[in-house]
Amino acid sequence: MNLTFQPVTPDRWGDFETLFGTKGACGGCWCMSWRLKRKEFDANKGDANKAAMQAMIAAGEVPGLLAYDGTEPVAWCSVAPRSAFPRLEASRMIKLVDDRPVWSVVCFFVAKGYRRQGVTTQLLSAAKAYVKQQGGTTLEGYANLPNQDLPAPFLWTGIHSAFVNAGFTEVARPSATKAIMRVEIS
Repeated sequence: MNLTFQPVTPDRWGDFETLFGTKGACGGCWCMSWRLKRKEFDANKGDANKAAMQAMIAAGEVPGLLAYDGTEPVAWCSVAPRSAFPRLEASRMIKLVDDRPVWSVVCFFVAKGYRRQGVTTQLLSAAKAYVKQQGGTTLEGYANLPNQDLPAPFLWTGIHSAFVNAGFTEVARPSATKAIMRVEIS
């Protein structure tokens, strides 16, 4: 599959909105889950999360990357410095591995017709290139382990094999269902 990848900027808001659809990808999330404290996220589900994401993008913040098949947006990953994700910073399970400054890829959304085709692995490779352009040296993600039988929308932090296929290695296993994966960017 010959996909291209672009950072989400104000001129790409329409593509982001098209990909996420009326439900905001999954349950009105609009990929704000890690960017807000739990209580605030729950209160904002739906239109308020959409407005918050749109305002962030309009202000010039790049919250992640879109994957395109031609001109059609088909997938997304959220990538930013770990400090951009307050809920991640407060997580009891996904604690800091060390004191190194890391970028985090925290969420994926792949259009139904593009799932199970390696799109997440391609997004991870694009995220590595993007982080390198931004001066980052370490990228980590929070993979679901293969012992889970979950529907695709609930694997939004990515699956272990996609990270391995993109060159990441496991650096911690905080639970039976989650692995912290990392790649050094030279």
